[in-house]
Amino acid sequence: MTVSLVPPPGPQRVLALAQLTNSVGDGAYYVTSALYFTHVVGLAPARVGLGLTVAWAVGSLVGVPLGRVADRRGPRGTAVVLALVTGLAVAAFLVVRGFVPFVAAACAYAAAQSGLAAARQALLAGLVSAAERTGLLAHLQSTLNAGLAVGAGLGGLALHTGTRAAYLGVFALDAASFLLCAGLLLRVPPVPPARQAPTRLTVLRDRPYVVLTLLNTVLLLRMPLLSLGLPLWITGRTGAPDWVVSALFVLNTGAVMLFQVRTARGITSLASAARAVRHASWVMLAACAVFALSARVPAQVAVALLVAGAVLQVVAEMGQSAGAWQLSFDLAPAGRTGEYQGFFGTRVTVARTLGPLVLTSLLVQWGTPGWLLLGGATAAASYVMGPAARRAAPADGAAPGAGLATPPPAVRRAAT
Repeated sequence: MTVSLVPPPGPQRVLALAQLTNSVGDGAYYVTSALYFTHVVGLAPARVGLGLTVAWAVGSLVGVPLGRVADRRGPRGTAVVLALVTGLAVAAFLVVRGFVPFVAAACAYAAAQSGLAAARQALLAGLVSAAERTGLLAHLQSTLNAGLAVGAGLGGLALHTGTRAAYLGVFALDAASFLLCAGLLLRVPPVPPARQAPTRLTVLRDRPYVVLTLLNTVLLLRMPLLSLGLPLWITGRTGAPDWVVSALFVLNTGAVMLFQVRTARGITSLASAARAVRHASWVMLAACAVFALSARVPAQVAVALLVAGAVLQVVAEMGQSAGAWQLSFDLAPAGRTGEYQGFFGTRVTVARTLGPLVLTSLLVQWGTPGWLLLGGATAAASYVMGPAARRAAPADGAAPGAGLATPPPAVRRAAT
């Protein structure tokens, strides 16, 4: 059966277009922001790093309450407002010239981005059936990678030009992309607020879901691998040429664009999701072992091993992602999707914060044992996720997020 890379017409395709729009702007932002803040705004690199760390810490804290707002007020309107706020925060970068205004704008940007992600997940859950969610998320992930690739190319043109006007143009493009994203989100049908929406946060008392999120954070420590871990490994420990760094990034992005939808096709339940994560962990362990073998071998052999490892790594990434999506939605109670997705999204922020420290320590300082420890930790976490998911599921086996207004286990225990 042919697997289409384009979602079916209707709300699913509009959501994909909205994803494509702002990911193009984000791709351009990602490749130019560091030089913009240092060369144009005039901030020291250490201050840029500190400001962004503070900003994403704030974003991780407000993602859950903003997700709850989406549940209580309606996810479409909340997503539109947060897309507009994100665009305004990016536009603010065009005029900031000091550290304090930079941190304020960065905090607004990170907070709005975190809340927008949760609201969009709640909107998706309200527009498509439970059986379609993982497949649509796979389409959105493919779209995200396509947009990031296009945006990175545009950002590369700005870097090549190297002028202040070119940098400002990139940030203006990113701001405009979120405004266009907000307009596209207005085209999807509204999703009504949850009936009897909770008046206080409950996800933090749902200990099985918290454990599941923490375990998934361990799996996501691989996130800085392509941007930080492998570049340092390739240039410091192997004889491969530096251009291999770019080639592996293109390979990863292209593979996700082409095969993420196919990978997610068979994942439709808690059992299949846990199994996909478990199988992907063995592939990731194999990838780490292959990467480790690329040290102290001839350049041609190192290149071949690095490409083989990158293929295994992206296969593992796609399997882990699809399984995690299914688990996060199926275990979120009806009426609390935004709140739960806001909490589940904090794993990305934590992984982005801790990942660079973990990867540099393991790969740069420890070398081959570090690769094996990274793969082993991934395998161990994935094997615990299955029991954690079964504990988080209701006793009758029905998924809370599949349409039953069943409170999470922690809430049921508190009520008794």
